[in-house]
This record gives sequence, structure tokens and C-alpha cells, in this order.
Amino acid sequence: MTAKANPTNPAPRDKLMEDLQLVVADAEELLRATATQAGDSATAARARIQKSLQVVKERLVDAEMAVIDRTKQAAKVTDEYVHENPWKAIGISACVGAIVGMLIARR
Repeated sequence: MTAKANPTNPAPRDKLMEDLQLVVADAEELLRATATQAGDSATAARARIQKSLQVVKERLVDAEMAVIDRTKQAAKVTDEYVHENPWKAIGISACVGAIVGMLIARR
């Protein structure tokens, strides 16, 4: 049984990543739009925002890589378990299928 993300209803973690990427893009657009404004405070604010954006981008990449690594590790462990215990895996799958079937039949 594989878990697939529904494109119309993404997982909360995926939605958070998309929202953060949107915020970063909006902040970069704001920086470009205000680039013509002069003044020491505006220049300093732009520099701080650019630095913060760079940190956020790096953290987003790190978080995405960590999620990918954990997903791969979970898939590997599951695959090993199923290969070592095929009858247990079949039994568990049958039980889960029966429970899901009963829940669906109730509706």
C-alpha cells in the first residue's frame, strides 16, 4: 500500500513548504520593487531581508532533503521487513484491508 499525495489536498507538511516558498518569492519581489528607494534605513532593511531570505532558503533546502532521506529510509525498512516476513505482511495487509472495507461499507 503506497501513500500518494492528493494534488487537490496536499499534506500539511507539503502545504507548509509551498507557503514558505511563496513567502520567500514575495519577499524577493518586494526587495526588487523597493530597490530604487534611497536612504540608509531602506538600504539596511533590504540587506537584512536579503540575508534572512538566504537563511530561510537554505533551511528549506535542508528540510526538504531531510524529509526525502527519512522517506527513503522508511521505504527501505518497510521493504526489508516485508521480504523477511512475507506472511506477516500479507496478514497485516489483509486485516487492514478488512477494516478499511468495513469502514467504507458503513457509509
